[in-house]
Amino acid sequence: MTDLRILSRRAFLGRGAAAILAARLSPEIAGPGVLAANGQPGANDRIQLGAIGVGRQGGGLVSMFARLKSARFTAIADVNLPRAREVAQPLGAQVFQDYRQLLERKDVDAVITATPEQWRVFICLDACQAGKDLYVEKPMSLTIREGRLIVQAARKHQRIFQTGSQQRSMEPNRHGCELIRNGRIGRIQRVVAYNYPSPWECRLPAQPVPAGLDWDRWCGPVEPVAYHLDIQTPRANPGWLSCWQFSGGEMTGWGSHGFDQVQWALGQDEGGPIEVWTDGPPLRRPVYSAPESRERGDGICRQPKLFFRYPGDIVMELGNGPAGGAVFFGEKGKITIDRAMCKSDPEELAEEPLPAGALRLYRSNHHQQNWLDCIRSRKPPIADAETGHRSATVCHLGNIARLLGRRLKWDPARELFDDAEANSLLDRPRRKGYELPASV
Repeated sequence: MTDLRILSRRAFLGRGAAAILAARLSPEIAGPGVLAANGQPGANDRIQLGAIGVGRQGGGLVSMFARLKSARFTAIADVNLPRAREVAQPLGAQVFQDYRQLLERKDVDAVITATPEQWRVFICLDACQAGKDLYVEKPMSLTIREGRLIVQAARKHQRIFQTGSQQRSMEPNRHGCELIRNGRIGRIQRVVAYNYPSPWECRLPAQPVPAGLDWDRWCGPVEPVAYHLDIQTPRANPGWLSCWQFSGGEMTGWGSHGFDQVQWALGQDEGGPIEVWTDGPPLRRPVYSAPESRERGDGICRQPKLFFRYPGDIVMELGNGPAGGAVFFGEKGKITIDRAMCKSDPEELAEEPLPAGALRLYRSNHHQQNWLDCIRSRKPPIADAETGHRSATVCHLGNIARLLGRRLKWDPARELFDDAEANSLLDRPRRKGYELPASV
């Protein structure tokens, strides 16, 4: 039997493409109710889902989607096999430890994924090439180069791709962004966002690897570190989300929510900042050699303070803004956007309805259902791959600027700095066997 842990990406993708082609040429072998005549779920078919990574966030997404009548789970994959079985059992879903086996199944139309960030790019590329639509937890990428590759794959393979920036499907957030885009507070003078901490170094002592967990596979492209529960857990003491090998810290964890609202409000879904700088020397990452709370690391890694310049000479600074959005200061007042919240000063700025003919933004009142509806219609969802990539890019720019501690100009069209050292940080080294492909 082939050992899928060492199956090459090229061999896997070849097998996956052949299976997809066979299913499209011979729908009768695809399984009941999976494919309609056009190779997509029909109007009366339930969209059949697979989930890859079902820990804290992934398990929550499974619960959300399982309540929707238009979808059902047929497969669950997780490197923690006992956890996969626990999640799959009440759903009657198949269980896999290697997600590539899930992607080969003909009874999976689309996948949701919420793994640690070092795995995001590989799962997204493989799923796009296997013909699966994707709901991808934010941040969409671990590096800027990864994000661009994911967008290219989604476009090339015509996948319906939703990023988990669910605040775009909250009415108060949409309303606040519409007010700003329609000039309700006049010309934007400055933006104050939350001061998200960057990640740091974790060298925790080794613990026994739990039975059923493939820890080497969990580490993926990262040179394996010793297993410790306070690394495996996302937010713990400190948790992988604070470790630079696996994440961009809360800069990407919460920043991808807050900056996403800034991007939306400023009309930069296909652009972004053009300059980023700090008010102090480069960040020297602290090292955690024993479990402790995130307080020390967060405090150190909030410095130096960051500033971003957007087109139109709009400066965003990281300070005392809300974690899920920002405060927008204009000539006529200010608007604060946070998770499911919009308020203005003076209050009447937000209360007065927009006039007929005002710019209206994409309306979605349910982020998960929006994706399922778009799988049927083949129309773009509210937070597609380009949107998710651009919002994550703002996070990555901040982390890079902190490490270098100097002013950097950024070209959003070319996705390059004016600085060779900064450009070297657009991607990361990967261990052998986990290289990124030359093309998607």
